[in-house]
Amino acid sequence: MKNKLIYILLTLASVIAYGQVNLSMEADKNEYGGKDIVNLTIVLELNGTDLEQQTKFQLPDLSKFNIIGSGSFTNTFIDPATNTQIIQKISRIALEPKKKGKIKIGSVLVTVNNKIYKTEPFDVSIKDIADKRSLAGNTSNEVYLNMEIEDREVYQDQPTVAVLKVYSRSIDNLRKVKNIRLPQQDNINVHPINFNKSEIDPSGYGNMASQVLAMFMVFPNEAGYVEVPSVSASVSTYSSKNKIVSNKVKLNVKKLPEGAPDYFKNAVGNFKVNVYNASKEKAEAKKPLNIVIKVSGEGNLPDMELPKIEPSPDYEIFTPKITSRVSPGTTGMKGEILASYVVIPKKTGTISIRTEKFAFFDPENKEYVDLGQKTLALDALSHEQVMEARSTVEKVNEYTNNLLETVNTPVLTTTSFKVKEKSKFHWSILLINIGILLGLFAVYLLFKTWQKKRTLVRETVPSKSLGSVAETEKEIRELLKTDMNDYFSYLENLKDNGEFEKFFVTLEELDHEVRKEYSKATPAEFKAFLESYKGASVAEDYAKLQQKIQIEKYAPVKSGEGIEELLKAIVNLYSQISK
Repeated sequence: MKNKLIYILLTLASVIAYGQVNLSMEADKNEYGGKDIVNLTIVLELNGTDLEQQTKFQLPDLSKFNIIGSGSFTNTFIDPATNTQIIQKISRIALEPKKKGKIKIGSVLVTVNNKIYKTEPFDVSIKDIADKRSLAGNTSNEVYLNMEIEDREVYQDQPTVAVLKVYSRSIDNLRKVKNIRLPQQDNINVHPINFNKSEIDPSGYGNMASQVLAMFMVFPNEAGYVEVPSVSASVSTYSSKNKIVSNKVKLNVKKLPEGAPDYFKNAVGNFKVNVYNASKEKAEAKKPLNIVIKVSGEGNLPDMELPKIEPSPDYEIFTPKITSRVSPGTTGMKGEILASYVVIPKKTGTISIRTEKFAFFDPENKEYVDLGQKTLALDALSHEQVMEARSTVEKVNEYTNNLLETVNTPVLTTTSFKVKEKSKFHWSILLINIGILLGLFAVYLLFKTWQKKRTLVRETVPSKSLGSVAETEKEIRELLKTDMNDYFSYLENLKDNGEFEKFFVTLEELDHEVRKEYSKATPAEFKAFLESYKGASVAEDYAKLQQKIQIEKYAPVKSGEGIEELLKAIVNLYSQISK
């Protein structure tokens, strides 16, 4: 009897869980000012495959409001705990109150499987604004941010693309949105795609204009329901600076399938691993080498754990320098990550440098790919063997260099030559010299005549007006503008010649000249200036470049690839600043 009762209770519980309907409506807050927008969110959840929505949402009486915008979307996912399909339909309505006081918002009705469901009514309070601010002061109340993520069901460490849009009834307000701050949270990694503003859509949302402000990738690094926090921005006017925030978006992050190799960490995408010796010299015992592990492909490349060089008694390893060459792709961040290790062989003979085993999960084929272990074989020579292996030209060059550096060579004496006197006089030489003198005198007369004519023309031309203050400042700035191309060419020559110390001295001089052009003494002041003059993206790139320069400058072993990558970043950034 007891077993039958348990069976009946379990059956009833499964039936209730299988066909559950949840309908709710709520406002973003309880009290509003006279000019605030009332945002209503209606959520319908259908837990089960046998549930069918037969009618649309039947809204309550909203005659005491002006409907200024609305939108809806649908999510479908599987609850991992109960293995039940959940269909979630969400609608948002933006309302403008017509009068003050307490206003009742009635119930929303919907019919599912021939049964009517409704929400509970509630009240909102509309208050007067104490001070009547101008349109410029109220700009933030008329500008709205919306974060849109179409693909909300992804694997752990798989990216999804978010689009940030701004809405306003006034197109002029869209131009005042600046200083976009992307969301930051421990359980997600965010990488910008671009901050390029799109063309303004005059009918983007209800009767409000819209514009795309930014696109970015979100990589959730844990499974379950992950909420992407709001994106913030500022609305700048002549009198004030107000902060606005977007909506939050919830993601359904699926766990990675079972069967992962023991050494799998968090690489999701499609990758290749290569290891090579970047040093130009031959491997020599007790001398440092530059060994590079290159991971290339597309996925969560900037956030994944790279395979390391395994320790061995045959060599000594130092902490690597990481170089990133990554850009947004279609299924993640694509490019390559270089881990440059300083490795010192401890003995002569054959040495095998092995990497850790590496595997990644391919979300397209939904399978794990095992790349195993990569090995680099080196033949470490002794100092005597390296000296013997040199070619004849290398030996001659080294001997010549040592001779010039160590031996004080005497100054070579020159023999004075005297012109022998000739008994015969050459009249032809005399005539040629006289002709040359006459030709030079004619050229001089022509030059003086041209100079007098130019002076007369200059006196007849009316004097140029001084122009406005802005034009004068522009001319002065053009005169003081640093010639970037000369610096870029000189830095390229220093890189090609391997003069890295002089390269960084010239780079500091370039940065100083650019800051001097805008009257900024320190990099911190220049970064703040760039944020207001060129935008937050350029200012952040400047700060990252300064950090990258310091890392490369004090690296124990400088590679040509690292300096070349640094020079590309320098040319790209300073070209943007000088525009």
